[in-house]
Amino acid sequence: QVQLVESGGGLAQAGGSLRLSCAASGLTVSRYTMGWFRQAPGKEREFVAAITWSGGTTNYADSVKGRFTISRDNAKNTVYLQMNSLTPEDTAVYHCAADTNARWGISSAERYGYWGQGTQVTVSS
Repeated sequence: QVQLVESGGGLAQAGGSLRLSCAASGLTVSRYTMGWFRQAPGKEREFVAAITWSGGTTNYADSVKGRFTISRDNAKNTVYLQMNSLTPEDTAVYHCAADTNARWGISSAERYGYWGQGTQVTVSS
């Protein structure tokens, strides 16, 4: 049974940092493209970042490029999202996901078949 468990969310001030973790069980993160998505109240879910299984290539949404960094620790079977220079617009529930259908683009939610429950990130101004 696949489980993705996010942690590390919370309250941060604008300009601050948080590091989210996604601990996986039932799958090996180095064999999957792993992504982070977020959903703010009243808004659609949006792509944040992804790291490919092959070579660890990373992709970012324009809104977070230069501020967020996705990485993985194969030994811990965990994926991370380091978030710096946070703004109130980053407030959302953040979900990690593992891909199951590579026919979709890396930023498409349809690519990802395994999802975590999410962790809340709130950034105050």
